Amino acid sequence: MTFVLDTVTFDCADPERLARFWAASLGWDIGEADGLDIDEEGAFIRPSGTEYGTVFQGLYFQKVPEGKVVKNRLHLDVRPRDSMAAEVERSVALGATVERRVDVEGSFWTIMLDPEGNEFCILRGPEDGWSHEA
Repeated sequence: MTFVLDTVTFDCADPERLARFWAASLGWDIGEADGLDIDEEGAFIRPSGTEYGTVFQGLYFQKVPEGKVVKNRLHLDVRPRDSMAAEVERSVALGATVERRVDVEGSFWTIMLDPEGNEFCILRGPEDGWSHEA
């Protein structure tokens, strides 16, 4: 028997700030999971139009006392609907920072940091030559 992915959880200092950043970044809703919304202990976001009980619930941001001290061992890769440059600009306006651009073997992406320093990558979009079929 196998299991299914339910939630991806981020440890953080300010759950509401990160939930609002990621909800705006992904176009998701701040929503309930097991009755969770936003409180002093955590915040939950889910894909828009989904209800609790679907296979993948969403992202949960839980408050922890310690700060981030090392590089993430897991990160999210996001694909823009238009161009990487436009999405990098939008992410910066939402509170992210650019870590660096990576160009490797004819491909490229931008490594970003969310408002608490968690790494994520913005990949190439359709306007950058990316195609689902390729």
